[in-house]
Amino acid sequence: MEPQEDWNTSEKSKLLQPGPQPYQDHLRQPPPGNFQSTSGYQGQQYGAPGPYGQGAYPGHPVVTVQPAVYVTATPLVYPEPDYLGYSIFTMLCCCLPLGIAALVFSINTRNANMSGQQQLAKRNSKMAFTLNNTALGIGIVIAVLYITLIIVNNKNQTDP
Repeated sequence: MEPQEDWNTSEKSKLLQPGPQPYQDHLRQPPPGNFQSTSGYQGQQYGAPGPYGQGAYPGHPVVTVQPAVYVTATPLVYPEPDYLGYSIFTMLCCCLPLGIAALVFSINTRNANMSGQQQLAKRNSKMAFTLNNTALGIGIVIAVLYITLIIVNNKNQTDP
């Protein structure tokens, strides 16, 4: 292993070579007899309590056991769209009563998604989308009728 002073991380020729080994001083055994040697090892003395209240015995290596991790394959479930922004838009700009109903269904969809109830979320999402489209349609019809009424009214006032 080369010394740290010789390492040059800016050289691109060494990018494909493996990096230095990790520092593993904790795996070294203490020197026999004296715990504070000239090598600078400051290890834990034998018989001192370990992580579980048990001490190590002289001459026995320490074994660390990690708990088993079980990975299960769960199906990937996408949340249903809640149309919350669409509901707020239709409530404020198109048709207030249908917009409020769509907003309630949008919030219920979000809650069902968070609790993992996919069927309820799908039903609420579909209802919110239907109410939003209906409210938008009614809002467009009202806007067209209003503009037509203004044009006809202005035309009647200008004609003698």
